[in-house]
Amino acid sequence: MRGMTAQLAHEERRTLLGPVTVDDWLAADAPADGSRLELILGYFAMSPPPTGFHQDVTAELTGLLRAALRAAGRSDLRGLPGVGVRISTPLRIALIPDLVVVNVGVRRATFEADNLLLAVEVWSPGNRRAERETKIGAYAQAGVPFLWLVETPLGEPVKFRGYRLEGVEYVLKVQAEAGETVTAPGPVPVKIDTSELG
Repeated sequence: MRGMTAQLAHEERRTLLGPVTVDDWLAADAPADGSRLELILGYFAMSPPPTGFHQDVTAELTGLLRAALRAAGRSDLRGLPGVGVRISTPLRIALIPDLVVVNVGVRRATFEADNLLLAVEVWSPGNRRAERETKIGAYAQAGVPFLWLVETPLGEPVKFRGYRLEGVEYVLKVQAEAGETVTAPGPVPVKIDTSELG
């Protein structure tokens, strides 16, 4: 995980960005089939509609996170699944994390990166390594303080990893394999039992 932000900056310098801007992404029609249209380094990236298992994991995490925010009295923060985030206009990156915690009102179409306190990505087997690294690097460069990564490999137990941004890199704080329980880092601590995630 170390060096992800530096790697993204290096890639941006040596690679020409694609022609699509964040404004183009904002103006694009949402796919009718539920696919997710993201913008990565100036190119549209289409992900197929999430599977039922993916959505079940996301729903469980959303419930845990919202309950933790309420218990901590943090009415100023909201946990939201699947919203658009303008990560970087210069790098032409706009993403749809599986779950975020934001520090602003929710009556808006998209959010700015500095509105995010936590980003959560539930990785499916089809997510390519380059895509994952670019997204992680973009969140770090944008200054998102906390990141959760959840692996959902086919036929295998769910794996959870929680990171905190330290300087310009994410540092692993907790990880949990099948059946393990951890307290995940975030704007409020959240107890995660991986056995409840699938």
